[in-house]
Amino acid sequence: MCGRFSLTVDLGELAGRFEFDGDWDAFERRYNIAPTQNVLTVVGGPRRGGYMRWGLIPSWAKDKSMGSRMINARAETVVEKPSFRNALRRRRCLILADGFYEWQRVGADRRPMRIVMRSGEPFAFAGLWETWRDPQGEVIPSCTIITTSANDILSPIHDRMPVILRRELEDFWLDGSVDDPDALTSVLVPYDDGAMEVYEVSELVNSFRNDGPEVMERVGA
Repeated sequence: MCGRFSLTVDLGELAGRFEFDGDWDAFERRYNIAPTQNVLTVVGGPRRGGYMRWGLIPSWAKDKSMGSRMINARAETVVEKPSFRNALRRRRCLILADGFYEWQRVGADRRPMRIVMRSGEPFAFAGLWETWRDPQGEVIPSCTIITTSANDILSPIHDRMPVILRRELEDFWLDGSVDDPDALTSVLVPYDDGAMEVYEVSELVNSFRNDGPEVMERVGA
């Protein structure tokens, strides 16, 4: 699964890399993003950036608490699950990040590990999104991160990893004219482990309340 990530890159760099427009008064660097918080996403036609709540709330949900159980969608079952199958065909997004965290079990301990690109560049998780209207009429956009089996660099830590889209597939993922489930799921594969780096970080990251650069510091650096 993917339960924490970061986005600490300058907004101008993000807008240039992912080619989106938007109103960014609310933008801030985030070092320890947790479920139910707002995350920066990009949707297509043309590309637009905006914030969505992390944890997909299906349009038919009775209350928004359902979203806290929908932070991830498994690539292997996303076509069949009622919560995700329509979004796969019609409402796909990029969820922007520059690193994510997993916890490696070592004996009785769980050590927080940070996973980044060796290049230091930001990247995009494959996401799905929905809108949900609460009883007072407020519309809440929400999203989920698709996961797949772990690659070789992640497998000693966890058996799952978020789907990170290769740059050349981002337009395909956002293309609203594509609705073939087989074509869409064909890109939901593990990322090249040779392009990634893993290192242990401070246990400060264990609490989502800690959201400063110190949570990303390498242990022993």
